[in-house]
Amino acid sequence: MDNNALTTEIVIVGAGPGGIAASCFLTKYGIHHVVLEKDRYPRDKVCGDACSGKTALVIKRANPQWLDEILSQSDAFLPSWGIRFVAPNGKPIDIPFHSNRQPDTQAPGFTVPRLVFDNFLFSKIASPYCTVIQDCHTEKLTQHPSGIRIEADAAGRKFTVEAKAIIGADGDKSLVRKTLFDGPTDDKAYAVGLRAYYSGITDLHPENYIELHFLKEVLPGYLWIFPLPNGMANVGVGILSDVVRKKKINLRAQMLAAIENNPNISGRFKNANLEGKIQGWGLPLAPGKGQPPLSGDRLFLIGDAAHVVDPFSGEGIGNAMYSGMLAADAIKACRENDDFSAGFIRTHYDAVFYKRLGQELAISAAMQRSSKYHWLFNFVINKAYKSPALKNTISCMFTDMDLRNELSKPSFYFKVLFNR
Repeated sequence: MDNNALTTEIVIVGAGPGGIAASCFLTKYGIHHVVLEKDRYPRDKVCGDACSGKTALVIKRANPQWLDEILSQSDAFLPSWGIRFVAPNGKPIDIPFHSNRQPDTQAPGFTVPRLVFDNFLFSKIASPYCTVIQDCHTEKLTQHPSGIRIEADAAGRKFTVEAKAIIGADGDKSLVRKTLFDGPTDDKAYAVGLRAYYSGITDLHPENYIELHFLKEVLPGYLWIFPLPNGMANVGVGILSDVVRKKKINLRAQMLAAIENNPNISGRFKNANLEGKIQGWGLPLAPGKGQPPLSGDRLFLIGDAAHVVDPFSGEGIGNAMYSGMLAADAIKACRENDDFSAGFIRTHYDAVFYKRLGQELAISAAMQRSSKYHWLFNFVINKAYKSPALKNTISCMFTDMDLRNELSKPSFYFKVLFNR
């Protein structure tokens, strides 16, 4: 920094995947912006490390060569071709992402440690339109009629940023949301997750399917096993925060007990080793009901700061990057119309986000609510285990949103029960 007072069009607080996605698209549109990042890269982020097709889509739209680069690095990025769901009774069904895959088809998703993935994205952020300031702590945010003023400290150096608008990409404890956002906050929409890295887990799927185990002891959450490169796996558990509080659950002890004692998974960990510490983080889930605002006057919230984590799958990376892309699109429209009012932003950002992802989040919330009934999961998976037709139906439901909606309806389970 050559000056203690910076002026720019847009300021982004947070350089995780969502903030970086927003920055990359602002650069594509020729919009000058400043990115403030509290840490210094490379840095880790506690996460499940699974990147969906949504993540791949945003990267491809930003620059197709970046996705090719990712998929060519098998030692760092592991392509994944599907999901394995395991019922509380241990019965599995495999859900391929592509039922009729062609030889030249790219993997729709991949797994990668966040230390690697975020650093990869951060390496792409440099541009003549972007100024990045690391080791930066935002101290004060002020909104005034013509813009946003930020007072910050970067490694002991005080400075200010004046911008026309702000993107809050600063995570679940977002200062931007807390200070500038005039919207609802639902603590009940939170979940807590634990992440651990293991080596030596056996019987991983040959096509690197990510695994969701709906163990009775963690419902209405699940334990996951996500294969990673070099024989590693991300293992974790996620459960609603109010359930943890109500039942006084020691989530770490419960996760380790399941790994050691649950007959459906314990054998696979017999010769596995825990690599490093078990770490936790909060997941601000999308509520699934209604369409709570994501913005305000001169304000855009994205990713965890917007509370858009998928309520069923826990997906955060893809939703963060997708919301970052849409925020940049909306900023382009705001700039062209010289209008950064709350009403204009909600028309061009909130409404577009919910048009594209609203149904998906609502269905996921309904599925999350139903997951607390372990007998229901056992019943459906048992049926699918024996019936190729039902298995294929469920597979299609995870790629077709209209069919996926059936999973959230009681009538679907009635039809399964009576073989209709």
